This record gives sequence, C-alpha cells and structure tokens, in this order.
Amino acid sequence: MSEPTGKYSITMPRDIAEAARSRSGPSGLSAYVAAAVARQIERDNLNELIQVAEAEHGPITDDEIQALRDQLHQARREQADGGAAA
Repeated sequence: MSEPTGKYSITMPRDIAEAARSRSGPSGLSAYVAAAVARQIERDNLNELIQVAEAEHGPITDDEIQALRDQLHQARREQADGGAAA
C-alpha cells in the first residue's frame, strides 16, 4: 500500500521542469519529482551521518578513501569472475 499523498505547489526553473517532464515517463512528473526529493533526503541524511562520524573520529584521509575504493573494485572483480564461472 502506498503512502498518503498531498498536493503541493513548487516553483522551479522552466528548463528543469520541462527536462523532468520529458523524462518522467508513464509514472508522471509528480512521481519523478518525489523520487528526486527522496534521493536528496537520503543524501542529506548520509551527509549528516558523515559529519557526526567525522566530528567523533576525525575526517577520513584520501589514502583511506583510495584503500576502500580498491577493496570495492577488487570485490567487484571477484564477484564478476565468480559469476562468470557459475
């Protein structure tokens, strides 16, 4: 069952509105905008978590970020290799 909805009036630049309308597909502009706002809220929440973590533990270094990216790429390669053999 879907969440209750409300009707809102928003203002945005015409070119953005028209681009969104052209990409909204069969679900319509309202669903497209709602999905975009939901993604932005997720990003805002993640940024808040990062700020809290950095305040407690200090900022993550570029070397730490690169090490984690390397681990992710390696895991993806292993997954792809294992998936191809299966």
